[in-house]
Amino acid sequence: REQPYFRTFGARVSRPTTRFNMADSITLSWTWDQLVSSFQLLRTRDPDLVQWASECDPLALCLVLCAMFMVGCWYRSVVTDNYSQVDKLWSVAPVAYVWICYCYSGTNVRCLLVALLVTIWGVRLTYNFARKGGYNGEEDYRWPIVRTWMSPAVFQVFNVFFICIYQHVLLLLLVIPAWVAAVSPTAVGPVDIAAFGAFVGFFVLETKADQEQWAFQTEKYKRRGEGARLDGDYKRGFLTSGLFAFSRHPNFFAEQMMWWSLYLFCVGATGTIFHWTLVGPLLLSILFQGSTGMTEDITLGKYPEYAAYQKTTSRLVPWFPGKPLDDN
Repeated sequence: REQPYFRTFGARVSRPTTRFNMADSITLSWTWDQLVSSFQLLRTRDPDLVQWASECDPLALCLVLCAMFMVGCWYRSVVTDNYSQVDKLWSVAPVAYVWICYCYSGTNVRCLLVALLVTIWGVRLTYNFARKGGYNGEEDYRWPIVRTWMSPAVFQVFNVFFICIYQHVLLLLLVIPAWVAAVSPTAVGPVDIAAFGAFVGFFVLETKADQEQWAFQTEKYKRRGEGARLDGDYKRGFLTSGLFAFSRHPNFFAEQMMWWSLYLFCVGATGTIFHWTLVGPLLLSILFQGSTGMTEDITLGKYPEYAAYQKTTSRLVPWFPGKPLDDN
């Protein structure tokens, strides 16, 4: 991964693209069809399942949908030999889950707030993923590296249990606050308002960080393509200004904090600070620790000056910037 610019987007993309191509349309169509076909199957093949879906707990329905996503991603990864299928649903599946919960809740204000927040997160992340070529059929560049760590047979086990099962379970766990809100009779209070404000704040932070990285990478590839003179960060190959002067991964930090903010809705609904649903954001933070370390190792191998950047700038939590690299 070339700095936080590539979150889960294939490194084989030669330069950013701002428009969809035919491959984008086909792959994005498959992502949408996965969502729609499940409900069409229920409607046309088994009326009893339709009745069950309308009467069951929303969490049970989300679990069924989650299982369908797991199987679909596993099947497509094996058929295409592309193991980035979960990435295409990463910003879509949680949105489906929260609206299932809201439909069950009726007019629950807390559940509506959760659904709206997750939806704006999903729309923005889908756009960000698409403009970086996420739906063009490229595989996340990290999987070929991971494959070198194990035999093909072991990697297939890894694909089933980590890539397909673990990540989809994690996505469902992250939006469990919507289910807790749906079944909670308590009214919206100060904790919910604080959660809403915190989520929006971190959403703005991630949006700005991603845009800074996008603008930098776009200009970098443009200059390289034109054979123009490179200086500063463009010569180094990675961004150290703007928000990236305060954190090497401000977008990673904001992404995690949004889900911790969403957890506060569970606190507001239950009055319990340590609710079992904190397992979602906790597992996400653990996942980010591992993926961020791998990202930095790859970046350090490509750009020697990154070592100096690591010494002067906080890894995750924004902090006072150190001495600019140009002054070293």
